[in-house]
Amino acid sequence: LSFQVLLTSDAPTGDVLLDETLRHIKATEPPETVPTWIELLTGETWNPFKLQFQLRNVRERLAKALVEKGILSTEKQNFLLFDMTTHPVSNGAEKQRLLRRLHESLLQRWASDPRRMERRTLALLVLAHSSDVLENVFGGLGDDGYELAASRARDLLDADPELAAARAGGSGSEMIWAVLAAFNK
Repeated sequence: LSFQVLLTSDAPTGDVLLDETLRHIKATEPPETVPTWIELLTGETWNPFKLQFQLRNVRERLAKALVEKGILSTEKQNFLLFDMTTHPVSNGAEKQRLLRRLHESLLQRWASDPRRMERRTLALLVLAHSSDVLENVFGGLGDDGYELAASRARDLLDADPELAAARAGGSGSEMIWAVLAAFNK
């Protein structure tokens, strides 16, 4: 699934990283594919011809923004020979809200049709899967809840992304499916 990313609006969003990303997408001719943009925006490309489109210090900038919002905190940890900055969760209530949102979408409000799942929840599920923390999301559900949520998530994430994107039919979730396809490669 190699969708090209086409910019529909370059209106500022108010988010520094997102606005910088929009400027890069606008300046790119011909349009790039989702996997290429993932490489560029995470700073993990080694293509010297595309270095000007890389975002700099993405992880640090994201962590700083989450610290400013009170979601994470900053700590220095000593690992024997060196100090390392870490960013543990400081707002447990926000984390619980996100976990509850995923639990409810997979258990109480399960729609079995990805088109009926809220886009932000679908994106959160894909992000948790791609970050390899989905197992942690289901912890604390009990055996029956765990099995049911894991099974439904597997059904959703094992869907053919190209078919799911085609079925999305302009709902805005096409990009989410393209990202899932890129991470599943």
